[in-house]
Amino acid sequence: MAKLSVTSPLMILWFVFFFFFHLATTPATCSNNKTDLQALLAFKNAINGGLSSWNETLHYCNWKGILCSRRHQSRVVSINLRSQGLVGSISPHIGNLSFLRTIILQNNSFHGQIPEEIGRLRRLQKIEFSNNSFSGEIPRNLSQCRNLYYLNMIDNDLTGIIIPEIGSLIKLKALGLSINKLSGNSNTLRFVGNLTNLVLLSLANCGLHGEIPDSLIQLKRLQLLNLNENRLIGTIPSGLYNISSMSIFSMSSNRLEGTIPSDIGFTFPNLSFLELTDNYFNGVLPASLSNASLLEELYMHSNNFTGQILKDFSRLSSLRFVDLSTNHLEGDISFISSMINCTSLEALLLSKNLLSGSLPDSISNLSTQLSFLAIDYSQLHGTIPSGIGNLIGLNRLSIANNYLEGPIPSVIGKLNNLQEIYLDGNRLTNELPISLGNLTLLIHLYMSRNDFYGNIPHSLGNCTNLLSLDLSDNNLNGSIPPEIMSLSSISIFFNLSYNALTGSIPSEVGSLRNLVNLDLSHNRLSGIIPDSLSRCMSLEWLHLQSNYLNDEIPDGLRVLRGLQELDFSHNNLSGIIPRFLSQMPLVILNLSFNRLQGEVPSLGLFRNESAISLEGNIDLCGGIPHINLPPCPSKDTKTKHFSTLWKILIPVVGVGAIFLALCFYLFIYRRCISQKTQSSMPRFGTEFLRLSYADLLKATGRFSEANLIGSGKFGLVYKGILDDGKTILAVKVLKLDVKGASKSFSAECNAVRGIRHRNLVKILSICDSTDYQGEDFKALVYEFKSNGSLEKWLHHNEDEESAEGRNLSIVERLSIAIDIASVLEYLHCGTDSSIVHGDLKPSNILLDDTMTAHLGDFGLAKLVSSIYSTHDSSSIAIKGTIGYIPPEYGMSDMVSTAGDVYSYGIFLLEMFTNRRPTDAEGLHDFVSKALPSQVMEVVDPFILLEYNQHDRNSSSIKNCMIFVLGVGVACSKELPGDRMLMTDVVRELHKIKNACVIT
Repeated sequence: MAKLSVTSPLMILWFVFFFFFHLATTPATCSNNKTDLQALLAFKNAINGGLSSWNETLHYCNWKGILCSRRHQSRVVSINLRSQGLVGSISPHIGNLSFLRTIILQNNSFHGQIPEEIGRLRRLQKIEFSNNSFSGEIPRNLSQCRNLYYLNMIDNDLTGIIIPEIGSLIKLKALGLSINKLSGNSNTLRFVGNLTNLVLLSLANCGLHGEIPDSLIQLKRLQLLNLNENRLIGTIPSGLYNISSMSIFSMSSNRLEGTIPSDIGFTFPNLSFLELTDNYFNGVLPASLSNASLLEELYMHSNNFTGQILKDFSRLSSLRFVDLSTNHLEGDISFISSMINCTSLEALLLSKNLLSGSLPDSISNLSTQLSFLAIDYSQLHGTIPSGIGNLIGLNRLSIANNYLEGPIPSVIGKLNNLQEIYLDGNRLTNELPISLGNLTLLIHLYMSRNDFYGNIPHSLGNCTNLLSLDLSDNNLNGSIPPEIMSLSSISIFFNLSYNALTGSIPSEVGSLRNLVNLDLSHNRLSGIIPDSLSRCMSLEWLHLQSNYLNDEIPDGLRVLRGLQELDFSHNNLSGIIPRFLSQMPLVILNLSFNRLQGEVPSLGLFRNESAISLEGNIDLCGGIPHINLPPCPSKDTKTKHFSTLWKILIPVVGVGAIFLALCFYLFIYRRCISQKTQSSMPRFGTEFLRLSYADLLKATGRFSEANLIGSGKFGLVYKGILDDGKTILAVKVLKLDVKGASKSFSAECNAVRGIRHRNLVKILSICDSTDYQGEDFKALVYEFKSNGSLEKWLHHNEDEESAEGRNLSIVERLSIAIDIASVLEYLHCGTDSSIVHGDLKPSNILLDDTMTAHLGDFGLAKLVSSIYSTHDSSSIAIKGTIGYIPPEYGMSDMVSTAGDVYSYGIFLLEMFTNRRPTDAEGLHDFVSKALPSQVMEVVDPFILLEYNQHDRNSSSIKNCMIFVLGVGVACSKELPGDRMLMTDVVRELHKIKNACVIT
């Protein structure tokens, strides 16, 4: 008994320890907490869709984004739903998750106010709400969350002031409220000085005004301070420059003034990022910046700095970006020689200063990563050194408006990454180098106001990505090469004015379908104005004045409904002034000094004497009195007799025509009624199967869920097998209770009837009947494609067995891209009426057993009379799928083939990046920012794996990705007129595939 009495307390203690140890180590799924469960369900209910995994078949601790404590009986400690595409508000029940320490909702579409109940979460340490649409004021009771060390609400729609209660959160290390609609003055900011543990402070673009308070100098641990884009005035408190931990210091786009301390390079020993752009700073640039050895980015443009530019960059080996443009800095450009140690330099911008001297030969030793070099609007002289050919990473070269002379070195053709060249406003001479044609990525080429002579090189026709070309104000001669007139990519500006060009305007000018501004004035061009100009449907400014053009103004110009300025003056044009000019939305019309004759219209633009110029045409008459032309001669007697006879004949002929029309209408009407009673089904040819509701019911196992292979807004798709056991079908059953489903059915029937292409999903039958309950039943029957939709290949779940091996190679992706481009080209250009598909996306692209792609689902298709646009009079409410809908569809009821091109561009970017278009940052912008230097950072990880496995061909793969994604970006531009045509897309993709074959 004594032994038992000694050991019993030990046994009890051991039992208690074992019990709590068991609680601490038991998985969270073994217990439950109704408070947390109900709070999470309320959170889910406040969201419009999404979070499908949040259901009670699975313990909430295993729900996506949820982390539970093992110590406190499955209490929720973390919610992480970053970038899930969620739309909705935050339920006030969030305040019941009393053990919550972290909540991350970054990169979603949450809206509404942040509930006050969040202040009840006393254990909360981290709030990450950036990149949403939260509105209302910041909850004041956040001050109760005393353990909060991280608060980020950047990029929302919050209003009100920056609440002073935040000053009581003394554990805060990171505070981000940038890009909101907040307001406040320097008094609002004073309390921030209490947060002495702050490491990161971001208050950019949030409505602050007044002076920067001195209290901020108490933040001795700051590493990042961002006050950009506010209305701050005065000087920066000098004490801020003494925070030695500072790494990122950004005050751009304010109204700050004063000088920069001369010792900033020493007081900020950890400085990596300094941005003071767009302010009123003056004085000299501190020479001590040359000692900031960790400096990577230096932005000082648009200020009033004077004195010498920094002369020594030799110790700034980490420097990547330098922008000192738009100041009053002086000095010899030879300081560039000190930058040869800046091996990571990517951008050097020195424009609009007072720099002098000639570009040194040492420019050839600058970093090969240099992508942007700008020294325009300065006082440089001398020649362009041939060593510039070593800067193989250059993307933009701007040395415009200087005093440079001599030829453009032919080695410029080695800069294969060049997209923009600005050399206008210099004294450059000689012929344009033929090697310019090697720059196939070129987008903008500006060389006006120089002394170039000779012919325009035909090789420029290789620059198939050009958007703007300006060779005006030179001494170029010879004819205009048809090759450059065939560059359908040129859409912004095409200017060859003020040269000595001869010959006729090439008929290939009609290829410039998306061009806005065409200027061929002040040359020696002759011949007629080509009627092919009528294909340039986007023209707004057309200038052909001061040439030797003759004959009449072509009638085809009447279709250019967007023209604002038309100048044909000082030519030899004859004939009458076309009446259609009075119906165009012209602002300026100059037809002066030609040989035009006849009556001047008196409607439309011709009523405004200040908008038209007609002098120098001695045979014109009539018009409004203010233009002072002689009256037109009256008609002779014969004409009057003819007019009288015509007045008699018109009624007689009219009555006869009406009678014949009525007879014809009755004949057609009876015939149509007869045909309708025979069959209401469209005819699809001899291979069309006749399948009834009963046939389809049996083939699909009574529309079994096991055979369901897809679903959409207007229908469900089932796999079916006919009685022969061989014919496999895909049966799309329309949801007739959904508004627009019947129109979708009709649209699909009309679109697919009579079109044939190897990359279209073949329709086998249509069933328009009733089911066994007497309800209407409509179904479309297609060929079954064994490899399913492209959607499942791109976005499958890694843990699905069916997804095993579903990794598309680069060549397979290119082949699919070409297949779909080819079928779109056929739909747009290969039929009597252009067909707009209207809903191009991966789920509507099906792959057969050879991985050939087929386009299906024409439920939103439209037949249009031209390739440009049509009013969608029978429009279905949703014109496509969110993310793929072109921006112009949201502003009108117009549909166009250009809308398909936009959807194709997004699809192409999605296929090669494996990012959905509904991600937080638009696909177009996401890829554009990465091209070309960072292209491998945005491609699908499986492509990156393929890239790393092919050492010998890695550069070829990278170039392939640059070109392919470049096509996607060109197709998905915001303005319809800026996008490529599908014919050009097919041609480019074939070129890319031939050049990028991987062995």
